[in-house]
Order: sequence, then structure tokens, then C-alpha cells
Amino acid sequence: MKLINREYPENKLFSITKKKVILLSLALILGLSLQSCKNSNENSGEMKNPTDVSTTEKKSTETETMSVADAKAKTAVNLQDAFNGESNATARYAAFSKKANEEGFKEIALLFKAASLAEKIHANNHKAVLEEMGVLVKPATIDVKVQSTKENLEFAIKGETYEATTMYPNFLKDANVAGNQLALISLNYAYKTEKKHKEFYELALAALNSKTTNTLASTYFVCPTCGNTYDTKAPKRCGISMTSGEKFIKINSL
Repeated sequence: MKLINREYPENKLFSITKKKVILLSLALILGLSLQSCKNSNENSGEMKNPTDVSTTEKKSTETETMSVADAKAKTAVNLQDAFNGESNATARYAAFSKKANEEGFKEIALLFKAASLAEKIHANNHKAVLEEMGVLVKPATIDVKVQSTKENLEFAIKGETYEATTMYPNFLKDANVAGNQLALISLNYAYKTEKKHKEFYELALAALNSKTTNTLASTYFVCPTCGNTYDTKAPKRCGISMTSGEKFIKINSL
């Protein structure tokens, strides 16, 4: 015998009622979810749906992968730029030292001489890292303009401020993404030293303006490893590279 399935009214009614309950439940859950999102948005800004988050994470991963490759190439460019800048600073501060001495500011002349030596150490460090990377280092194009000692100090402060607050911090970020440890060391040496040079120049400019340059230090010590610069006396060890103070280069004559 062939059985015929029939849908009885009471079963049909039950099915419809069950569907309504399910739909009402889903509507309630959806309403609560939307309210939760709204409250979350009011407290913490726009909320992304799961699809957006997944897409964002995927793009972030792709960007990170590309950034590593780009950062390696960028680090080589950054080091070349830093080498050029430090090479110019070496020549520039040497010329500023001569000018300060001519104008009778021996203490400022000694500061510029010490800074010139420090910048030379930075340039050599950057060059060494580039060579370790297998990069052919391009000779620096030197461009030096000498003005009055006051203007030279102002120019130096501006340059050191840029290096300490913008250039080297950005270069360090690229080197970190690239995973280049030697670049990080060389760039960090320069970064920390430039911050100190900026303070020395600001102190010298204030003394020049108040006509008290004779109160400035007349002896400087430069770390041969990182260029770190100290006035008056050398520390037991360099605060940046831990180099023994006995190895520091003393600057007390022009």
C-alpha cells in the first residue's frame, strides 16, 4: 500500500507557530546585538563588522610583509643619507670652529671641534654598516656655508633638532622593521649623541647672547665608538656604547 503524507491543520498550525517563535527570537537577538554595537560605538568609536576586521587584518599582514622588504631597501637609502649628513656636519663644524676662534670664542670653537670629531665617527659607522650590507657607498657632496658664530650656532641647533626629533627616529623605525641590528646600533649611536649636541649648542648660544662664553667648558671628551660627547671630564664608561672612558679622545686645544 502506498502511504500518502498529509499535513493536518493542527500540525501546520504548530509549524507556523514554531517559525514565528524562531523569527521573533532572532529579531530579539539582532535587536540586542545592534543596541550593543550602538552603545559600544558611543563609547569607543566606530565598530567594524567581522568581515571588515578580517579584511583589515589580512591587509595589515600584507602591508607588514611588504614593509619588511621595503624597509630593508629603505634602510640602505637612509644610511647613505645619514652618511652624507654626518660627513657634511664634520666639515661644517670644523669650519664653524675656525670661525669661532677667529671671533674670539675659544670655548665655542672647542665645542665645534669636538662635535666635528663626533660626526666623523658617526659617518664612519654608517659607512661601515653599508659596506657590511654589500652596498657601494657614494662619496658625500660637501656643502658648507660659514656665517657669524651666533648664526652658526643657530644653524647647528636647527640641524641637530631635526636629526634628534625627526630624521634618526624615522630611520630607526625602518631599521627595526628591516631587522638590521648593525644599522640600529649605528643609527642609535648618532641619535643619542645628536640630542646631547643640541643641548651643548643651546647652552653655548645662551652664553654668547649673555656674553658669558668664558663660563663654558674648555675641555671635551669624545667616545671613539659612538661619538658620545662629554664636557669637563670623561666618565668611567660611555653612557651609550659602554666604551671605557680611558679610550675617549680629549679635546682641549685648537
